Amino acid sequence: MSHIWTFQRVGGLDQVVFKNANDIINLPDLDPKLWVALSCPTTGLDFDERTLALLDTDKDGRIRIPDILDAISWTQDKITSFESILQSSETLPLSEINTSTPQGKKLSITAHSILASLNKNDVDYLTQDDIEQSIKSNANKLYNGDLIFPASSELSADMQTFIQTAIETTGAQKDMSGQDGIDLNIATTFVDNLKTWLQWQTQISNTPTPFKENSAEIWKLIEQLKPKIDDYFLRVELAQYAPQAQTSLNVDEKYIVPTQNGLLSDKDLAELPLSKIGNTNTLDLVNGLNPLWKAKISRFKTLVESSLSNPDQLTQQEWQDIQKNLKTYATLISAKPEIAQLTVTTKPSANIEDIPNSIIAHLASGDLLDQFKQMVEQDNKTPISASDIIVLEKLVLFHKHLYRLLVNFVSFSDFFSLKTRAAFQLGNLYIDGRCATLCVAVDNIAKHTAMANYSELCLLYCECTRNGQKQIIAAAMTAGQGDLLIEGRNGVFIDNKGNDWDANVVKIITKPISIQQAVWAPYQRIGRVITEQLNKWASSKDADVEKSSEQALQNPANKFDIGKSVGIFAAIGLAIGAIGTALASIFQAIFALAWWQVPLVFIGLFLIISGPSVILAWLKLRRRTLGPLLEASGWAINGQVKINLMLGGLLTSKAQLPSNAKRNLHDPMKQRHHKLAIIFWLAILFGIGITGGWLWHEGYLDHYIEAHKQEQIQHKTETNTNIDK
Repeated sequence: MSHIWTFQRVGGLDQVVFKNANDIINLPDLDPKLWVALSCPTTGLDFDERTLALLDTDKDGRIRIPDILDAISWTQDKITSFESILQSSETLPLSEINTSTPQGKKLSITAHSILASLNKNDVDYLTQDDIEQSIKSNANKLYNGDLIFPASSELSADMQTFIQTAIETTGAQKDMSGQDGIDLNIATTFVDNLKTWLQWQTQISNTPTPFKENSAEIWKLIEQLKPKIDDYFLRVELAQYAPQAQTSLNVDEKYIVPTQNGLLSDKDLAELPLSKIGNTNTLDLVNGLNPLWKAKISRFKTLVESSLSNPDQLTQQEWQDIQKNLKTYATLISAKPEIAQLTVTTKPSANIEDIPNSIIAHLASGDLLDQFKQMVEQDNKTPISASDIIVLEKLVLFHKHLYRLLVNFVSFSDFFSLKTRAAFQLGNLYIDGRCATLCVAVDNIAKHTAMANYSELCLLYCECTRNGQKQIIAAAMTAGQGDLLIEGRNGVFIDNKGNDWDANVVKIITKPISIQQAVWAPYQRIGRVITEQLNKWASSKDADVEKSSEQALQNPANKFDIGKSVGIFAAIGLAIGAIGTALASIFQAIFALAWWQVPLVFIGLFLIISGPSVILAWLKLRRRTLGPLLEASGWAINGQVKINLMLGGLLTSKAQLPSNAKRNLHDPMKQRHHKLAIIFWLAILFGIGITGGWLWHEGYLDHYIEAHKQEQIQHKTETNTNIDK
C-alpha cells in the first residue's frame, strides 16, 4: 500500500485518523478489519434521514461498507476536491462542481437555474434548503422533469382517462409531489395489454356459435351449473340401473328439516341434488328444482330455449350438444392472455376485463400513447429536471454529511472527542441529580437486554413520551451511586433537537457504576444490617411490652417486681460499662501509638473493609465496553470499544454548584439544640452505668442477681418436667 495511514489508539482500538482528502479517497484500500463498524441501521440515529436513505441504495434499512465506498466514489466524480468535505460545510460552492464532464456541466447549469428560480442570482453556492425549496416548487408543476404524469386537470379528458385507467389496471409510480402517476414504461405496457386483450376479445366475438351474442353468458352459466347437472344425470342413470337405490339417491328427510331459525343454509342446500331423481332421463327446468339453483336454471332455460325440443325440459343429449356447440368458444375462453405485470409503487386495483370493449379500443388506438410520448419528451427538456435536482441533492448532502458519517463509522472520533456527539447518542437523560449522555435507541427491550448485558454498563431502560409520541431509550449510568436508581423512577429526556420527553424507568441492568460507589458499599451494607437488626429487636421488644401489658390488665394480681427492675437496670449498667471499657481499651491502644502511626491504623481499617469491594469494582469497570450496547441496537462492531474510568466520568455528570456560586451553610430546617440533647442522653447513660457499676461493686445487687438466676433455673426445670410429662 502506497498510502500512509495515521492511527490513534483510543478505547482499546487503533482508529484511523482522517487528516486530508487522500485518507478518504484511499478508504477502499483500508482493511475492513480496521474499521470500527461494519454496518449500522438507518434508524435510531441522530443523523440526516435523507442522507441515510440515499446511502441505502438497496433499501434494506442498513448501511454497510460497500454503501460508503460507493458514496465516496460517486462523490469523487462530481467535485473537484475532497478537502472541502472535511469541513462538513453547510454549503456547496458551485466552483466545486466538476464541469469537465457532460454530467458535471449539466449539474452546474441546473444549479444556476435553481438559484435563479429562487431569486439568488448573486449567490455562488447551494444549500440543502435551496434544494428542498426547488423540489417543493417544481413538484406541483405538470412538467417538472420527473417523467411521471398523474391524471392532472391540466390534461385533456381523454388523457386523464388514459392515465387513470393505466393506474388502476397496470399500477403507478410516485411523482415528485407524491401523487400516483405513470411513466413511459407503464404507459407502453398498458397499451400492449389493451391490444392483447382486444385481439383476444375479437377472436372470441368472431367465433360462430348457435347462441351468437348470448354465448358468453351461456358459457358462464354452464361453468357454474355443469357439476350439478352432471350429478343429476348420473343419479338418474344409477336409479335406472338399481331401482331399489332410488330412495337413497334422493334427499334424505333429515336434510330438509329446517334449522332453528326456520331456514336451511346455502351450504346445506348446495350439497343436495339439483332435482328429484326419477326414471326419466330428462331434467325439468321449471318444477321441483333445488331453490339455490332455480334462478340460474331459469336464466339458462331462457337463453338455450331454441336448442330444446321441449322448452321446459332438458335431456342428457341436449345438454351434451349445447356444450359441444360451445367447444370452440370454450377453447378460446380458456386461452385467456396473460396481462404483463410491472414492479410499481402502487399496485393495480382493477382488471382490464372490467373495461368495456369500446373504451379499450379507444385507449389502445395509439393516438393517446403518442401524445404521452410527446409529453415525456417535453418533460425531459425541462431546464430544471427532477433527475438533475435529485443528483444535486445527493451531492449537497454527501458534501455536508459524508465526513461525519466516516468519523462515526470508520472510526468513533466523534464519540471520543468529548466536544461532539456520536451519531448514536440521541440526547441527555436527567435523573437522580445526574445527566447521562450515552443514550441509544431501543426497539425491543427484552431482545436488547440480552446483548447489552455484556457491555458491563449500568443501563436504565426508559419509556419516553411527548405529545402522544413514544420512544424507548437505554441510558448508561457511569458515575455516582445506584442506591436510588429503581424501576418506576421518573426523569426527563432531552433529545438533540431540544425537545423534552417524560422518561420513566421500566427496566434496569445493575452493574458497578463507579469507584465511589464501591468505596461506600461495605459501610452501606453494614448500616443496612445494623438497621435491620435494630428493627427486629425493637419489634420484638414492642411485642413483649404489648404482651406484658395485656397480661397485667387480665391479671391485676401481678404486681411490679422491684427486684427484677433493679436487675434489669443492673444488666443495662453492666452492658454500658462493658462497652465503655472496650472503648477505653481501644482509645488507650490508639493513644499509646506514635502520632504518625494513627493515620496508618485508620488507613489499614479502610483497606480491610473497602479494599475487596474497590478491587472487584475496578476489575468490572475495566471491562466496560460500548460494543455490545451498539450491537443490541443493530450495529456490527469490530472488537471492543472500551469505556475507561475517565470517559465514564465524562459520559455521566453529577450535579455541581457553579464555580462562582456562594453557599449559605445555615439551614433553617436543621434541628436546633441537637448537641445539647446528645450530651444530655450521654450523661443519662453514663450515670446509669456508674450507678449500676457502684451497686455491683458494693455487693448490693448480689441478692437480686442470685434470686434472678434461681428463678431462671426453676423456670427451666418446670419446663423440662412439663415436656417429660
